[in-house]
Amino acid sequence: MTAQAAELARDLRDARARTLALVDDLDDSALAVPLLSIVNPPLWELGHVAWFQEFWTLRHLAGRASSIEHADRLYDSAAVYHDSRWDLRLPSRAETGAYMRAVLEAVCARLSRIDVDVRETYFHRLALFHEDMHGEAFVYTRQTLALPPPRRAAQSVTALPSAGACPGDVDIPGGEFALGARRDAPFVFDNEKWEHTVRVEPFRIARAPVTQAEFAEFVAAGGYRRDEWWSAEGRAWRTAVAAEHPIHWRRDAGGRWLRNHFDTAVPLEEHKPVVHIAWHEAQAFCAFAGRRLPTELEWEVAAAGMSAASGDLAAEKRLFAWGDEPPDARRAHLELTHDGPCDVGAFAEGDSAFGCRQMIGNVWEWTASDFLPYPGFTIDPYKEYSQPWFGDHKVLRGGCFATRSRLLRNTWRNFYTPDRRDVFAGFRTCAR
Repeated sequence: MTAQAAELARDLRDARARTLALVDDLDDSALAVPLLSIVNPPLWELGHVAWFQEFWTLRHLAGRASSIEHADRLYDSAAVYHDSRWDLRLPSRAETGAYMRAVLEAVCARLSRIDVDVRETYFHRLALFHEDMHGEAFVYTRQTLALPPPRRAAQSVTALPSAGACPGDVDIPGGEFALGARRDAPFVFDNEKWEHTVRVEPFRIARAPVTQAEFAEFVAAGGYRRDEWWSAEGRAWRTAVAAEHPIHWRRDAGGRWLRNHFDTAVPLEEHKPVVHIAWHEAQAFCAFAGRRLPTELEWEVAAAGMSAASGDLAAEKRLFAWGDEPPDARRAHLELTHDGPCDVGAFAEGDSAFGCRQMIGNVWEWTASDFLPYPGFTIDPYKEYSQPWFGDHKVLRGGCFATRSRLLRNTWRNFYTPDRRDVFAGFRTCAR
């Protein structure tokens, strides 16, 4: 096995081990989740992960047939609509586990006997990152269903830093900026392609995301009752879900705010970022505070840009907020080393060139931008990844505490509809 093939096999085994670890402590009753628009049946999702890997790396590349009957009718997410997944006659948990093992072993066996070229590597990385994203979704599901936190995070032996707040704004100069991924990047998704020059005007952006204490001020000021702070779409959403506060907040008998953290209620942590916030809620907070959400261009400039001696933006930009070195535990809160966000003042070593903190990790950050293609967009082989969602989704950036570090870079674009509150999402603001 070549060194490149060995690295791919190692990463694929690591991803599968993480996926299984996120569900192996749950009994069958916990896996029998009710029909909800924001989660998948876990047993279906496990099978889908294996099906996706098999489809692209064994069937597509090697021309093999599926190892189970009617695989596409069970697990093809583009053809099996969300609500119908609860009605499928799925293989048992044991059979699903066997399918997952068989696919992975077949993939690794293939890697051991072939020359891994660029095309081959692409599809293995596609399957790897797809599984990493579903792994994060399993953490969302555990929070949504009030299940215990993942054992990996609960058993962490290191303590999160108590770093407090990180107040204030930084000034970002205007200039020309190359938005998007470089053409020499080893793997990027089609929605990041390609780097193109855009003019950005000077702006001021918060050093850190909005905290729970700051958001509590909005709630106390009648934020969910004051129509003037909500857009028409936001008011309709607020009415439809009867929102009076963030989804996992509630008051105790003494009137103190608590937050439901997986299966446990905890007091609000004033210096930690507010999380599980819909885009509509973020927009309303900004109206209350006299602020605004950054565009995704502004977010990427603040994360990746570097100021030249002239005060304009330099042609070069950073792959991550701190530079081009991969994320590590000193610079970013990632990899599910803990079961929730840390204080917004933590991880100063990961600051961007302009002094913005936690642009990578801790919580996903909503931007003001609609999810749209970049100029010259060309669809990748996995056609359902980006194109179906252009126009009605909003862009998030940066990753969260449950995101795999190998998935991220400053150009990585996440996208959800503006009503979603299950995502580990917060936001930072800009001065108007």
